[in-house]
Amino acid sequence: MKVLIIGGGACGASAAARLRRLDDSAQITILEKTQEISIANCGLPYYCSNVIDSEEKMHVSSVQKFKNLLNVDIKMGAEVTNIDRKAKTVTINGTDTLPYDKLVLAPGASPFIPQIEGINNPKVFTVRMLQDAERIKSHLKNINAKNAVVIGGGFIGIEMAENLAEISGIKTTLIEQSSHILPPVDKETAAFAQNEMRKHGVNLILSDGVKMLTQDDIVLNSGRKIVYDIAILAIGVKPETTLAESCGLEIGKTGGVKVNENMQTSDPDIYAGGDSVEVEDFVTGDNVLIPLAGPANRQGRIIADNIAGYKSIYKKTIGSAVVKVFDMTIACAGNSEEMLAKKNIPYWKTFTYGFSHANYYPGATRTMYKLLFNNDGDILGIQAAGREGVEKRVDVIATSMRNGLKVWDLIDSELCYAPPYSSAKDPVNILGMHADNILKGFVKPAYFEDINDALLVDVRSQAEFENETIDGAIHIFTPELRTKYTELPKDKKIVLFCNTGFQSYVASRILLQKGFNNVYSFTAGIELYKELMKDNAAYSIQTATV
Repeated sequence: MKVLIIGGGACGASAAARLRRLDDSAQITILEKTQEISIANCGLPYYCSNVIDSEEKMHVSSVQKFKNLLNVDIKMGAEVTNIDRKAKTVTINGTDTLPYDKLVLAPGASPFIPQIEGINNPKVFTVRMLQDAERIKSHLKNINAKNAVVIGGGFIGIEMAENLAEISGIKTTLIEQSSHILPPVDKETAAFAQNEMRKHGVNLILSDGVKMLTQDDIVLNSGRKIVYDIAILAIGVKPETTLAESCGLEIGKTGGVKVNENMQTSDPDIYAGGDSVEVEDFVTGDNVLIPLAGPANRQGRIIADNIAGYKSIYKKTIGSAVVKVFDMTIACAGNSEEMLAKKNIPYWKTFTYGFSHANYYPGATRTMYKLLFNNDGDILGIQAAGREGVEKRVDVIATSMRNGLKVWDLIDSELCYAPPYSSAKDPVNILGMHADNILKGFVKPAYFEDINDALLVDVRSQAEFENETIDGAIHIFTPELRTKYTELPKDKKIVLFCNTGFQSYVASRILLQKGFNNVYSFTAGIELYKELMKDNAAYSIQTATV
């Protein structure tokens, strides 16, 4: 059996390696149009700043390893220019023709480059290949760059901004056209990342796009001008579907190659995977593009299984992702609130704070969690922002989603516990308890957007209230509510708050059992409120200077 694989990235390399382990007699050839194969693309931002300090470390595998260990032939600089499905051949570089029994399309995606005046300026770079990183490093060194601009606030944009800012002497600006960075998460979670970036000196410009680039300045839609020595385009990627389209394969509505659950295209002898295909979203069932390394690797393995005759299916995509933002970690899985609202999918949400490990053990840090779920207890999404153990909890919940567990199953999750690592009630358990209480009507949650039209009651101690509170709030300490509840109106919406939401939950239980029906507990409390207000204040300063 002759198998040709177009593309030597995560999907293509995984398909080749798995297929060889399943079938040692197959003739496997990888056709890679560049001079790079099995590059750790996700590490490129860290290579640009020399956090990853050698090119050798960026090579996950090599041509020699594929040849010697796996007996896989790799042709570098081999650009496929035509696929003849009837003859089952591909043409390389316009001349050479190779036959196949099975063909795998794994060409990946290419950086999205908008049609903006001056975008072809030699000071503008993309970050997709190792050679891109080399060019960036060379440019930074040769011109002794002082002003760097990153255009786009997705994962790569954030990582590039951080790594440029960490290089001594470089002032870094990040421009994002949307109202917040990191599109897969919501504004509350993004606020933590935005505050962290500002803390480390990154100039954030939100809700503003690039109009044009001159030799010295980047001109924004607002008219503002940003001086730059180097600009990094990180607006996103688009699936590479040129070959698929040219040979008549079906393309999905998202713009990616359409495949079935076995990763077969509309031609049963042609498979496709990685960043070039559309997949089914785990939560909504919609077709989506998920250009992530984890799914690409799994898809390559599934393709190999099916080619070798072992039926294997791709079980939708949850979109689990994590990003380092200086000293903070942001992680997510599933759908965001913004995505759910856009698709008119009913949902509940709750926010909690959880310690990275037992708070009486030294070094514990807090993580903010946002859980999205529905009336049936299905987990729709999870987001977290913190400094330690963040991705651990998101991984647990993503795994719970994958296995069809409900929010109340999180209560029963039996997770490792010892004071240096967790708490007896892990944050995962607490999230399940929160959601369970909401669904059972034991608490009515309130959020940042609810506090303007309600009577605010600070239920913390007198000392805490005098130290800081929310403007306009009155004070009644939780234990005193049992006697002072008569001082509160029953005909007005009441939002109770404390530091992180637990005490206000207890207070709300007191009032609900005293006959109050319009009483709410502010989830995540004043700690989340302060983070959002800090972000709002910084954003207001930005817009005021335009």
